[in-house]
Parts: sequence; C-alpha cells; structure tokens
Amino acid sequence: MKYLFIAVLILTVPGYAQVPYNNALRNGYTKKAMVAEEIGLTNVSITYHRPAVNGREGKVWGKLVHAGFIDQGFGNRNPAPWRAGANENTIIEVNDDVKIEGQPLAKGKYGFFIAYGAEACTLIFSRRSDGWGSFFYEEKDDVLRVSVKPKPIAENVEHLSFAFTKQTPNSAMIVLSWEKLSIPFTIEVDLMKQQYVALASELKNPRSFTAQALNTAALWCLQNKYELEKGLEWATLATATTFPGDPRSFAALITKAELLYKTGKYNDAKSTIENALPFGSMNQVMQFGRQLLNEKRTEAAFTVLEYNHKMNPDQFITIVGMARALSANGEFGKALLFAKKALHAAPDLPAKNAVGDMITKLEAGKDIN
Repeated sequence: MKYLFIAVLILTVPGYAQVPYNNALRNGYTKKAMVAEEIGLTNVSITYHRPAVNGREGKVWGKLVHAGFIDQGFGNRNPAPWRAGANENTIIEVNDDVKIEGQPLAKGKYGFFIAYGAEACTLIFSRRSDGWGSFFYEEKDDVLRVSVKPKPIAENVEHLSFAFTKQTPNSAMIVLSWEKLSIPFTIEVDLMKQQYVALASELKNPRSFTAQALNTAALWCLQNKYELEKGLEWATLATATTFPGDPRSFAALITKAELLYKTGKYNDAKSTIENALPFGSMNQVMQFGRQLLNEKRTEAAFTVLEYNHKMNPDQFITIVGMARALSANGEFGKALLFAKKALHAAPDLPAKNAVGDMITKLEAGKDIN
C-alpha cells in the first residue's frame, strides 16, 4: 500500500512529472521551427524557438531582449548575450566552410547568440550548441563574432522568424525578424572550390572513367578560369591514346588546345588545334573559328576557317567563314570576293540579306566581324 501511494504521488503531482522539456506542453506563445537552404553546394540550417510578441509591442528590444551581455541570475552567472530565440539556444549548422559577413566559419554545428545593441548587434557563433538558452554561455567557446546593424521594419512580426533572402549562386542573407526590427547577416560559400572538388571526386568514380567525363571537367576549368593546370591534366587524359582517352574527339582536343593556350603553351596549343581539325564536322570547325574571331585570335581563326573551306569548298557557311577570316586580317578586297560568292550560295532570303550587309561593309572598308 505504501508503494502504491508513492507511485500515485509521482504520477499526479506536477512537480515530479518526468517529462523532458522538449516534449513539455506548449505555452501557446513559443513555437519550435527549422529553416534550411542550400547555398552553393552547402546545406545551411537554423533550428530555433519562436517567441511571440504577445502584446509587448515597444517592450521587446532593449527590454525583453536585453542589451549587450548581462548576468541573467541563473546558470553560471557569466555575462551572457541573448539566445536569439527562446528555450534551447538557437542552432546554426553548415556542412561546409562558409563566410559570415566576410569572416571564415568552418563547417559544423554552432550555438547562435546575439548581443543586441540599438546601433550594432554582435552575432556570436559558439562551439556549444546543446545549451538551454544562454544561461551557460562561456566566452571561451566563441568561434566567431561579427557586428551587424539592426534595421527597423514596418510590419509587426508576431513570432520571431529566420528567413533566407537575397539569394545568389554563392550567397544569401539570413534575416532574424521580430516585432518591428530585423537583424540581417550575409553568408557566403566558395562555389568555385565546391564545384571543383565535386568534379574531382566524381572523376574517381568508375562510372566517370570516360573521355567525355574528363572533357566535361576540363571544360569547366576552362570556362571558369579555375585550376587551369588541373583542367589541362584532365584534357590530356581525355585525348590520350590509352584508356579512357579518345584521341579522335574534336571537342576534347579543342578543350585541351584552349587550356594549353590559357596556360601560355602557345606552340602546343597551335599544334593541338591542327591535329583536331580532321576530327571536327564542318559546323563544329566553323563554330570554333567564330569563337577564335570573337577572341581576336586572328591567326588561329584564319587557320581553322581556311581548313574548313578547303575541306568543304562549295558550302555556304565555309565561304562566309573565309570572308570573315580575310576581313579579320584586313584583307577586305579578298574578303569581298568570298562574300559575293556566298551571296550566290545563300540558301534563303535571310542569309542573302545578311551577306548583303557584309558586302556593303566590305565595300566601305569595314570589318564584318
């Protein structure tokens, strides 16, 4: 009977209820929430509790949310910042290195605190992410502090919220909003490095042992002007005579040639272009020649477009190609002869009109490119 009485007491008296605080009955004013976004290739998540204004307009900032650091009368009694929410401390987690307001923060899980100020707020990222509020805050656990300016907002935000705004491919602004104030900060990632690392990792996968995969990675380096020497290494493998290379791939050979050129190996680039030409279609060679003209690499463009015309002498696009190549060299008279020939070979009215414009420019001594 004695033991039954104790059991009933434990079950009925609220002070003895063994319920973890995470599962306690809600008070109606505080909600648990999580927001997450991918910035670049980095997952960024924020877990927090959303206190309500609950009729306390004008009494939140500097009052309910204390300014700076204070002894909160509980815990370790150290001067502590605001917990940036309610209940457990707010947690920010990133699965790759980032920058907060331009300052580096390594990948990991962080307790997030704010030392509020009307003119400036100090954002604090702490290695302790498992505390209750900021009652056990220790300055020695700080990993990063940055200062940002709070901003007034017109509409009242009843429940505190975090949101991702102003997204770009490699950054976003995270904004804490509550009552009529917001605290924004910028988070950035090194997207080029992330993509490069992802490509390098994928190329170690057996499914990526192909000339096409190697060329894709090399072309990315070329187009983004990033790790060009590594790109050249991949392009060399893509065009090798040994597995998994394809020495007859026009696309891969041109990628290699362009990487050679970008890394200052001009003679090797020239010979690689010449080796590539027999493996390209008429349209592929024409497109590459136009690319070289756009880059003002006139000598290389002439070599490419002259070859294309030699292999396909009666085709409209190769005749136009020769007109463009000669015009780029300043040989307007010779270019005019090819342009007039192209006029007769034009397949339709829009093509004839385009060539007619070229002829007008050449007769006036103007470049048609």
